[in-house]
Amino acid sequence: MQAARTTIDEAEIAKFEAMAAEWWDPNGKFKPLHMLNPCRLDYITGQVAAEFDRDLGGADLFAGLRILDIGCGGGLLSEPMARLGADVVGADAAMGNIPVARIHAEHSGLTIDYRHTSAEALAEAGEQFDVLLNMEVVEHVADPLAFLTACRQLLKPGGLHLCSTINRNPKSYAMAIVGAEYVMRWLPKGTHDWRKFITPDELYGLLTEAGLRPVDKKGFVFNPVTWTWSLSDRDLSVNYVTASLKPA
Repeated sequence: MQAARTTIDEAEIAKFEAMAAEWWDPNGKFKPLHMLNPCRLDYITGQVAAEFDRDLGGADLFAGLRILDIGCGGGLLSEPMARLGADVVGADAAMGNIPVARIHAEHSGLTIDYRHTSAEALAEAGEQFDVLLNMEVVEHVADPLAFLTACRQLLKPGGLHLCSTINRNPKSYAMAIVGAEYVMRWLPKGTHDWRKFITPDELYGLLTEAGLRPVDKKGFVFNPVTWTWSLSDRDLSVNYVTASLKPA
């Protein structure tokens, strides 16, 4: 069998391998994701509940759903999905992330199928999911269109694809690179390459070309006074998230 083509960018993987041990330190190199996580979870739960007719106030909200967290890192999103009742596969191309994620899940009493693999390899193996979480990953791959095409292949007909990334404009350069990497030092210098950031219009175009149907987009907006994140219908100037469906 021919090996699956890959969109893995080895230089990007090396950056995250170097930080793997710090995934669950809320004050470490992944502090921005820990701060953003409640806002990401609000969006994810709202979209899944709407698409699969679930009661947001009910127990085991995601019971019966198979969810793939691609680029799962240490499991910051995989674990909440498992707690909500989903059957979760967490996949990451950085090998060093997987043992960190497995150990933390075990200590948390959670069963999560963590794998060192890629979207392309999973698609070639015929894996299928109801929901695919593709959060803060697309700006790190070598070929966004090929990557998103593999993501579409991984979804069941009618499946939900949630993708967040960073806009490309002067404001995002100032905040995501200068602010986060040089001023606040939340992330190591060089974590992000501004040239690989993707505008909302570009992402909608890529999603459509990959065979998905975009249905929603929101901004993740940081408040420097309260140090909290919130969802915005209008401000997609830096961090933002999209929802797309695979045609039934």
